[in-house]
Amino acid sequence: MKNNRYLLCLLLCGFMLYFAVPRLTVFAEGLEGIFTISWLAFALIVIAGNLTALLYSPKKSVKRRQQPRINKKSRSY
Repeated sequence: MKNNRYLLCLLLCGFMLYFAVPRLTVFAEGLEGIFTISWLAFALIVIAGNLTALLYSPKKSVKRRQQPRINKKSRSY
């Protein structure tokens, strides 16, 4: 279930980058340049975090069939 969330976050981040990158100018001066670089840095952190969580999530273990245990009844008086 969490893998779906990580994949959704990656797709949303890619979608936002697809629309934002053509409008952002990295070489702008002043506050606009700082905003662009920080926005791209945060987007890369989001992508790296979700990829890490997606790739290194623990796998579900396969349950082995257990042999049925024989319960011995003890008599008590």
